Amino acid sequence: MPKTKTAAALFGGSADEIETAFYEALRAGDLERLMACWSDDEEIVCVHPGGPRIVGVQSIRATFEAIFSNGNIRAWPEQVRRVDALASAVHNVLERVEVMTDSGPTNAFVLATNVYHKTAQGWRMVAHHASPGSQAELQEINEQPQVLH
Repeated sequence: MPKTKTAAALFGGSADEIETAFYEALRAGDLERLMACWSDDEEIVCVHPGGPRIVGVQSIRATFEAIFSNGNIRAWPEQVRRVDALASAVHNVLERVEVMTDSGPTNAFVLATNVYHKTAQGWRMVAHHASPGSQAELQEINEQPQVLH
């Protein structure tokens, strides 16, 4: 079984390594490892599917603590689209999510954007914005859509 990254191993990692550690922590229900992926900046933001904008370390921690009180979240990022720069990275992913509940697993698809900044502590997440998706989003539109909003 491969070793998972600890909080100490996160320091200095790449944005990709922080993203891997974030999803590993979600699947393990490990709040400490998950929060080690985040910047300690009070302007960090998180939007869970269908939820409000959550701002700040303590607020984000509290939401994940509440989520983990109901079990872990088995989420895998797929179809990652990356825009990388020297001190920032934006990853748009399709998350395949299997939520474990008392009545068994529930599958869902989520579209998420993860934003990372290179900080004094290394790469850290500064934003996670997730929106409800569907299996139809497995296909991407690479052409100009017929209807714009």
